[in-house]
Amino acid sequence: MKPFSRIHRIAALLSAVAVTTLAGPASAEDTFKLGIVTFLSGPAADSFGIPARNGGQFVIDQLNKGAAPAPYDKVGFGGMKIEPVVIDENGGATKQVQELRNLYERDNVDVVLGYISSGDCLAVAPIAEELKKMLVLMDCGTPRIFEEAKYNYVFRTAAHATMDNVGLIRYMKAKNVKMDTLSAINQDYAWGQDSKADFLAAAGQLYPNAKLQTDLMPKFGAGQYGTEISALVSAGSDVVYSSLWGGDLQAFILQAVPRGLPKRSQLVLSAADHVLPPLGDKMPDGVIIGARGAYGLMSQKSPINDWFFKGYEAANGIYPVQAAYRISQSILGLKAAVEKAMAKNGGKKPSTDELIAAMTGLEWQSPGGLIQMKLADGHQAIQPIAFSRTKYNPDARRVDLVDIQYFAAECVNPPAGVKSLDWIKGGMQGAKCN
Repeated sequence: MKPFSRIHRIAALLSAVAVTTLAGPASAEDTFKLGIVTFLSGPAADSFGIPARNGGQFVIDQLNKGAAPAPYDKVGFGGMKIEPVVIDENGGATKQVQELRNLYERDNVDVVLGYISSGDCLAVAPIAEELKKMLVLMDCGTPRIFEEAKYNYVFRTAAHATMDNVGLIRYMKAKNVKMDTLSAINQDYAWGQDSKADFLAAAGQLYPNAKLQTDLMPKFGAGQYGTEISALVSAGSDVVYSSLWGGDLQAFILQAVPRGLPKRSQLVLSAADHVLPPLGDKMPDGVIIGARGAYGLMSQKSPINDWFFKGYEAANGIYPVQAAYRISQSILGLKAAVEKAMAKNGGKKPSTDELIAAMTGLEWQSPGGLIQMKLADGHQAIQPIAFSRTKYNPDARRVDLVDIQYFAAECVNPPAGVKSLDWIKGGMQGAKCN
């Protein structure tokens, strides 16, 4: 099977978790072998993992043809064709650690790029460091990756979850959302724990009198939320905050709407744009959502975004959401780093050390805006973000996003050298907001 097969082959991928490689002989100098890890099966696949895979497919196909817009119009990575090796992220952290080792040691990939789950990222990052192999994390929101450890071989090319929650509170305040009382429901692992902590800390700054009434932490993949929804409806808080994502978020919305929760409380969802296509008219109007960036229907017009948005939509019959954007910016950032390194070494395929030097502190344009590797000694990205409200469009048969507001990266991300929670609790000093 060729890598990144078209959308009609997704069913086969979901039933067969396998490594996918390109056939045909090619020397290591002619190609750049890229390990890609995303959910191809399980509850996170449909709304998150497969869109990421399809986004990677589109970008790699375009780069290998030399069909991307400037400054990405050179074929592949510096003239080298990109050879992807695709792995399913489903199965838990222990499995992913072994799969990461296999990618480096058995498949001999030059770089591994991927991971959506915060738990998986926390597990694989130390392994890449141990093996002295380059790892590019495309997503996984927990700030703990670089705030609790220091890495030389690991990068994250997307902002962490602090941006989502600081931006969400700033949006709510700007739109005069009442929040005297709030309740929360988040998954009980690093992503949910850290998201809730950041949201509550940011609320403490801009809504100092808000009272937390109900605080729920179901397990990842719980799927059934009857008890939790009963508690939220009973509390009747002004706001219900959640960082649920993937299949968990879809299930929660489908179960909460018939119980009247969205009518009783203002739902604010930090990372929800990816469930809008599958939910359609089942998503209630007026929900405040983020997309973990200025992505999808909240993305801003630019030549690079026009190329990506329109090309992805034409290839897949649906517009791209956050996971597709996040993998695209990772691949484009890696391309920029490879070509920066090659410009310095006389055009040779860069070594791991040369690549690391080139990626550290790098800036590049992406479909979602400017990506800047400004935190964690140049290993952690910051980027702009947007928030909006849902409004179903019956003519287009999709959920539109209205009342969009954008926030600059420096408004919603901590400065270098300051831990996220400390920055928020300290009054978000140094934030540069328009």
